[in-house]
Amino acid sequence: MSLHSRLRIALGPWQSAPHWHVAFSGGLDSTVLLHLLASLRDREPLPPITAVHVHHGLQPAADAWPAHCRAICESLGVPLDVLQVQVERGASLEGKAREARYRALGSHLPVGGVLLTAQHRDDQVETVLFRLLRGAGVQGLSGMPSQRPLARGVLLRPLLECSRDELEAYAHEYGLAWVEDPSNGSLDHSRNYLRHRLLPVMRERWPQADASVARAARHCAEAQLLLDDLAAVDLQAARVPPRLDWLPIPSLDLPALAMLPPARQRNALRCWLRTLTRLPDHDHWAGWNALRDAACDATPIWRLGDGELHRGGDRLWWLSGAWLQRLGPERVDISPGVQTCLEGNGSVRLVGAGVTGTLQVRYRRGGERMSVPGRGHRDLKRLLNEAGVPGFARARLPLLFLDDELIALANLPQFDALGLSLSWTPPSIPGLS
Repeated sequence: MSLHSRLRIALGPWQSAPHWHVAFSGGLDSTVLLHLLASLRDREPLPPITAVHVHHGLQPAADAWPAHCRAICESLGVPLDVLQVQVERGASLEGKAREARYRALGSHLPVGGVLLTAQHRDDQVETVLFRLLRGAGVQGLSGMPSQRPLARGVLLRPLLECSRDELEAYAHEYGLAWVEDPSNGSLDHSRNYLRHRLLPVMRERWPQADASVARAARHCAEAQLLLDDLAAVDLQAARVPPRLDWLPIPSLDLPALAMLPPARQRNALRCWLRTLTRLPDHDHWAGWNALRDAACDATPIWRLGDGELHRGGDRLWWLSGAWLQRLGPERVDISPGVQTCLEGNGSVRLVGAGVTGTLQVRYRRGGERMSVPGRGHRDLKRLLNEAGVPGFARARLPLLFLDDELIALANLPQFDALGLSLSWTPPSIPGLS
């Protein structure tokens, strides 16, 4: 079957998309994909097609690539958008560049838009072997999916079942010109070492190695779907709503997880954490054991790539963003009916009136007491225990003072005095709607 026919089949379900964007580096693979799409467009109706070139500026040769891409696009009658990105320097420059590229491409997608990328079967084989050598699990060994969500749209890899040799033969048949990234020949990069040193030896001994590895990746992808189904069943019992429904923080019921066998605990947590953070490696899971097995009165923390998992009472709480940053001023003047922003801590609104004196929002320092209607003076610590406020939230809970007297606790009206109530909108967790 020709590349045109295979591409038409792969993109059939997406014919009604509002727009197709093509990640166009100017290299062999994306040049072939763009040419194939332009050829299909000339034969049948397709959504509007726009090429998108991401310019990293990581090497001098790359400065000439936008002009090359523009010339190719003009010859094919395809509009081109060039996106400039800054790549953070770090331990893995290649990984940082990939993150910056997909971040830029995702932000460029309209709602319901489709991004087409030109990864092929050889790329899939390299990805699976590279992850295998790093000790990846079933999900990692599934390789690159043929489609996945990206920002407000979807990313498609319609050439994933095609070999690089097929793409190169097509390029020569149609006389296509492309750029070569000088870094592709450097053996300092692990993937290049796989591509130039290990894979040729494998293919010489096992000519069907690429097809076999790709098939194994599909088997792993099916196994991952079953693991996800099991995780959904296990998480259903753990998603019991928290007692404090005003805390907009992802949380799970700890006893429901702890009753599962260890392997199912990890599987459920991987599924839950996947949308919140980069997942930990095998050795780092010792942090979960310590969190789970800590004493009831302890406040253990499991630090992960993009946030922290806290234990408060019988629940696990995910904290990130502003929840891990320092609070602003310890005292903020407040007036009834006015929404007041708290630096690094959301906002508050005071409901009620009819008092004389200075009203301020303050934070807990220790030793506070307040007069509770019908109960006399009570320690703040005891009231927070009674309300079930988890430890991580106690330092952030806004407290209402009239002059120097504590008279109300945010979002806990059962303790309010003098007819005043403090409504707190806590900071949100990044990435959650």
